[in-house]
Formats: sequence, structure tokens, C-alpha cells
Amino acid sequence: MNLTIGKYTLTPIETGTFALDGGAMFGVVPKNLWSKSNQPDEQNRIPMALRALLVQGGGKTILIDSGMGEKYDEKTRKIYKLDNSQSSLLSSLARAGVKPEDISDVIQTHLHFDHCGGSVSQTADGKFYPTFPNAKHYVQKENLAWGRKPTDKDRASYLKNDWEPLVAEGMLEELDGPGEIFPGIHLHIFNGHTKAQQLPQITDGKNSVFYCADLVPTKAHINFPYIMGYDNFPLTTLEEKKKYIPKFFEENWTLFLEHDPVDALVKLEQTERGFKAVPA
Repeated sequence: MNLTIGKYTLTPIETGTFALDGGAMFGVVPKNLWSKSNQPDEQNRIPMALRALLVQGGGKTILIDSGMGEKYDEKTRKIYKLDNSQSSLLSSLARAGVKPEDISDVIQTHLHFDHCGGSVSQTADGKFYPTFPNAKHYVQKENLAWGRKPTDKDRASYLKNDWEPLVAEGMLEELDGPGEIFPGIHLHIFNGHTKAQQLPQITDGKNSVFYCADLVPTKAHINFPYIMGYDNFPLTTLEEKKKYIPKFFEENWTLFLEHDPVDALVKLEQTERGFKAVPA
């Protein structure tokens, strides 16, 4: 499903699927509530997408996030139930008519392995190299600093081989705060999930698509209390959701969901019990 916003054509890119513990994904919400819409497997893991967004126009071929990539041993693949049998980053880009060397820019929302792992690939003999050889990659400098010195809580989510090879090649640019990165593409900064997650809004002045990443990873997370146990600052996440989700509804933004197993693009409806997501 393609979407046009101003001069940009937006194409969801399915890079594979994985699974994470349902309790960790929903924090304090009881299992008998979250499991109604997110059926767990025998290990309590829920299915999740690894979905990136291709943005083409204005002389640019931009990728927002890059999934996990495929440089994992069998043990790790089993832990996360990583499945590339139906789709991968490069195969989905190829279906969209895009080769790795065509990518001009990669906006990394943050440096967790399931969001930036695909930006670096690995040869059979173990050497790391940039997946997109002509692309400039962008991340907030505060997130890079956090990723280099994470807490014990989120150390497993930051894998330096996902970005340091880009640094070595001079391909990673550090940004400092919100702003317009390209015409019609604005970055908003969020600090609840991790420090300085940068989330793009693509707009033509009337219509907007917002890349939710880990602010709203799935449809269920539209609910204010549905906050991941992975979030470093959950009360900050709550404040951010209370500020932005009503804005999304009032201004009729389309939301791009990176991890929802079914829907890539949703709109919001208001109900007596709050907001809910419906397919766009």
C-alpha cells in the first residue's frame, strides 16, 4: 500500500517478523487484557512486525529505520523468533524497485537492534559493512551517546556493530534536537522509551503521516497505560502519549506502526473509553 504526501511517495517495507515477551511489551497491563488482541505463544511471546518506511521524492530515496537485519546466529534467531522466510529488508526493497545503492538517506529513530540492525550487514567471514553504501545515516547525538553507554536495563538492546561500522566510514551524522531534516519531513524528539528517539512527521501542510516507532509500537499501545516494560522512563512516555495522541486525532494524522503485526497505517477514533486505532 503506497501513500502520497506532497512530493513524497511512502511505501511500507516489511523486513521480517519477530516476537517479544508480551508482559514486557505491555508493562503493568494484566495478561488477561493484552492477550485478547495479542495472542502469545507457548513462551509468552507476541508476534510483531519489523517494518520500515520508504520515502521517495524530491530527489531523495529515504529509508526510515531498517529492521533487525540478518546478522544473527541461530540461538539469537530462536530467542527472538526472527523470521525472514516471507520478507527481508533487501527483498522488500527490491519488490519496490529499489537497490541498496539507491538509498540516499537513512533516518534511524534510535539505535535499538530491531530498528537499526539492517543498516549494517555481515559477510560470511564475519566482516561488517554498510548495507546502503551511498546513504547518509542520521541519529540524535544524545541517543548515540546513550547507546555507547547504556544502562544495565537496556544494554542488550544496543549492539555497537549496528552503527559503529557506519561511524568508521563517516556515514553517521549526529543531529541535535527537533527540526526539519528534509523539506516536509520534521523530526520530533521523545525521551520516554530511550533518550532522544527521533520520530519523523511527513507533511504537505494539510496531511501528515507520523512514524510512531516505539512511542506507539502496536495498535494496542494507543491506550495511555499500555507502556512497554522496555521503556527507560515510563512516566515520560505517559506524558508524551497524553500530549501527542490527542493531537494525532484532532489533526487527523495517519500513524505508521513499525511493530503491529497486521496494520502498517492507522487513523484514530475517539470512543467513550479513549482513543482507538482503525485501519487507514
